[in-house]
Amino acid sequence: MKKHVFSRLSERRDRRRQWRQTFAAMLQAAMIEPRQIEITHQRIILEKLPAEFHGFRIVQLSDIHHSPSLGEEEIVEASRRANELQPDLVVLTGDYISRSRDYIAGCARALGTLRAPHGVFAVLGNHDHWTDGEMMLRALTEQGIRVLSNESARIELGSSYVQLAGIDDLMVGRDDLPKALRDTHGDETRILLSHNPRIIREAARAGIDLVLSGHTHGGQINWRLLAGREDRKTARRLRRPSRRLMRGHAQLGSTQLYVNRGLGTVVVPLRYGCPPEITILELIKPHTTGVWPD
Repeated sequence: MKKHVFSRLSERRDRRRQWRQTFAAMLQAAMIEPRQIEITHQRIILEKLPAEFHGFRIVQLSDIHHSPSLGEEEIVEASRRANELQPDLVVLTGDYISRSRDYIAGCARALGTLRAPHGVFAVLGNHDHWTDGEMMLRALTEQGIRVLSNESARIELGSSYVQLAGIDDLMVGRDDLPKALRDTHGDETRILLSHNPRIIREAARAGIDLVLSGHTHGGQINWRLLAGREDRKTARRLRRPSRRLMRGHAQLGSTQLYVNRGLGTVVVPLRYGCPPEITILELIKPHTTGVWPD
């Protein structure tokens, strides 16, 4: 009997030791991962895309969250890597700072090093407004970055164009999609910048072709990896429809959505199974000059 009890106690100690070792390894990985930026290449097939825009490259950065956890020099390095991708256009989808106005100038200065032939465009996010949205807007504008606040811009290439619209932040109630689309038409290719991906339903009703968003950080901690395959209850929760807006590519009707995982972090400076991201989106016109999408 005593031998059996001793064996059970020994097994429990072994399990606790193994759990502590696993947790320590995961914590170490979660502290390292915020500095491991991943370049994600996503092809976007758009039926209405003008033939001249076939292969057009858009780089997206989001959720910079310049703060003690992400310094100006790191944002400059991310911008350098984005420039190396030789984008035709750069888009920024909000939340450039956290906590203090002191970070606004540095973040705008670092993002001001981004370069693309068709310009750099941005929208604001909830953290920008919670800190000082007007100051953030002015700082970006001074760096040559055009902030789209419920408005659109025509991106021209040869004799063709696409419409790039941007809305102010949904969470703080500053979004106005009808106003942003006022100078566009449904037969044009329309790309929408929205910090919050929850605009997708309204965008789909409006016939938007592509929505580019951030806000979620991709979840920042990938709980699916932490939960393990045997935890069926957690796995079901993670498969809920709302989780599909968390990261990557999704589609509602004919409207496509891409949610960037962001560069920075909030609450805790940790990431696990969800590295920071710079996205290169390649626009594809199907059946163009014998080039067929995969």
